[in-house]
Amino acid sequence: MSDHQSTTVKDLAPEDQPRYRAERYGVKVLTTTDLWALILRTGVPGTPITTLCRDIMQTAGGSMRALEQTSRQTLLQTKGLGITKVLQIEAVLELIRRYNIERLPERPIIRSSGDTFRIMVDYIGNIDHEEIWFLLLNRRNEVIKKERSTVGSAVASIFDIKSIVRNAILNRAEGIILCHNHPSGNLIPSVQDDQITKKLAEAVRLFDIRLLDHVIITREAHYSYFDNGRLR
Repeated sequence: MSDHQSTTVKDLAPEDQPRYRAERYGVKVLTTTDLWALILRTGVPGTPITTLCRDIMQTAGGSMRALEQTSRQTLLQTKGLGITKVLQIEAVLELIRRYNIERLPERPIIRSSGDTFRIMVDYIGNIDHEEIWFLLLNRRNEVIKKERSTVGSAVASIFDIKSIVRNAILNRAEGIILCHNHPSGNLIPSVQDDQITKKLAEAVRLFDIRLLDHVIITREAHYSYFDNGRLR
């Protein structure tokens, strides 16, 4: 093979080729590195695709969740990764996220803060900026609407209470759950978090609607105002 040719999975011995093993034994036998090699297909001169894919996973500490949070700029610093391959990686991760969201019931029932976390983690648990969302619930605690309210690094300062209250009234909601993420991974509520919780609770109470919870979400965990006795 010429030094100027890229190394592909076809250049490996048959038994080492991810496609060979996938065809005979199914994709479940492949490692995460092998799966990426099957998708990305070509490496760079002197670097087999399996080595490149191993480097990709090492960049993320071997974690698919961490890979999702790895910036495009960081991935592009990996030798052999151009914009096309990075976009392929981003597309696969987005498909995974959409699949997880599709698995949720059309009208999930909220019985605990853990239910809220499971519903929202694939929306905001692994993004690099803050977003505020709200869930509208009927009297059976079914989610009848889920919507993003605010996006940005200073979400507390542009928090739109009027829009949330209007949505709750128009949808005849009995309760509201506020959700937002902390990209830093820190679950401790800020002073601003406390302020918007108090303001929203007071606003919806005028219309006999309850703020049932405010849940702060990270990749792995959550903090609930209700569970911690801060909403009654």
